[in-house]
Amino acid sequence: RSSVRVLCGSNWSLVLQGQWMLEFYAPWCPACQQIEATWESFGQESERLGITVGKVDVTQEPGLSGRFFVTTLPTIYHANDGVFRRYRGSRTLEDLQGYILERKWEAVEPVAGWKSPSSIMMHGMAGLFHFSGWIR
Repeated sequence: RSSVRVLCGSNWSLVLQGQWMLEFYAPWCPACQQIEATWESFGQESERLGITVGKVDVTQEPGLSGRFFVTTLPTIYHANDGVFRRYRGSRTLEDLQGYILERKWEAVEPVAGWKSPSSIMMHGMAGLFHFSGWIR
């Protein structure tokens, strides 16, 4: 059984509490497939690291990908009590663990308030992405 939490529109607000690493992926994406095993291993280390590791399938959750304004795949975010930072580091297990253990996320500029996934602006963006998925 996977240690990685699957997030969707109804439970995404879980990332507003505690420390999370969250991957946005698509099943058809070669780069996403390439890091899948690493992400699962990272999830298995989550308890030791004191974080929750999650993932969002953008093909199933267009509204959630809009809320986080995901435009490239895979996209990884770090969240600490509702403060979001985009992870742009290497996607090796060692670097993901180091990002948490060495608190490297503290040196990364947080997502601006109006672009935060919990803002009213991004709530509207979620609706727009969801609507465009519905139209397709």
